Amino acid sequence: MKFNVEKNGTSTTVRLLGKKIDSSVSPELKGEFLLLCKPKLETLIIDLDHVEFCDSSGLSAFLIAERKMREHGGRVSLINVREKVAGLLKISKLDRVFDIQEISGRPAGG
Repeated sequence: MKFNVEKNGTSTTVRLLGKKIDSSVSPELKGEFLLLCKPKLETLIIDLDHVEFCDSSGLSAFLIAERKMREHGGRVSLINVREKVAGLLKISKLDRVFDIQEISGRPAGG
């Protein structure tokens, strides 16, 4: 999966550039999150603007990032979440776990 990482002091933004987060890309994503989620990092921002589809393995990758950040008092923010992905987060009650800053008005595929 292609993604950009932008570090800015105590926050890091990961812009996911693929349309799908599924079992074919989640292991790579989990590894990247484990590398990034260090004690000096206060906020991990995951930009989902390009993501049109996410399955349970993608949610698992986000949960690994959230757990690692919580271990040292950090947080994970999701931004530019498309409606379909936001719906999955709500159904799985993970909208209560993640700090969801921005829900994109663009529908999946839009």
